[in-house]
Amino acid sequence: MRAQSLTLAAAAAALLAPTTISDVAPLPDAVPERAGNAGPPGNAAGGVRAADLLAAVRDCMPVSHGLYRTDDGAPADIPVCGKRGAVFWKADLDIDCDGRRGRYCNESTDPLFADATAFQQSDGNQLDAAALPYVVVPAASHIWDHEEHGVRSGTVAAVIHGDRVQYAVVGDLGPEGLIGEASYATARGLGIRPDPQGGGAASGVTYIFFEGSGVSPIENARAAVAEGERLAREFIRRNEDR
Repeated sequence: MRAQSLTLAAAAAALLAPTTISDVAPLPDAVPERAGNAGPPGNAAGGVRAADLLAAVRDCMPVSHGLYRTDDGAPADIPVCGKRGAVFWKADLDIDCDGRRGRYCNESTDPLFADATAFQQSDGNQLDAAALPYVVVPAASHIWDHEEHGVRSGTVAAVIHGDRVQYAVVGDLGPEGLIGEASYATARGLGIRPDPQGGGAASGVTYIFFEGSGVSPIENARAAVAEGERLAREFIRRNEDR
């Protein structure tokens, strides 16, 4: 993780050996579907292809008033872009392991671990980064206010890396000037090493947020996939040849 989220907690810095891909948490709602996608059981046939989503966001019309950095000290060169029905950006993927403490996300596995997320489950408990695919969006600032574009707690997102698509929800807020972060489970679903120490992807990740969408309860990962698939199809249709 490049920096702590807004929901900071005192971090214990006892470090363990990095997690290997064979040691990561199972992801019940993100298993491979056909070639080119990732999703839950029941979403194996006819999934929206990563290539089709990427084609729909080939061009960027900036909607942010400035640019974001992917990491502290990196150049500010990432805009938030707009298309019909969605906003998106292309960045890296840093691992967010905040929220519910468990085997894969705790003070020992992540020295920047925070035991709270900006948004909570329907029962009031913190989100489980190891089990729930969620995305972190920058806190509202002069650069960009996510709520003005219908992006808030539970908004559905499609995250693309290579030929895989992982549907997720907005689950946490990050620093105002940084962008490109998602939960352990999101990385796992995309085939990205989810270790918060040294994992993630340095580039090549696209985040598409479907404006005004939402999943309730926020922790229903299967509902996010079903709604994400529907919204992705509609998004591609609305933006064909545009």
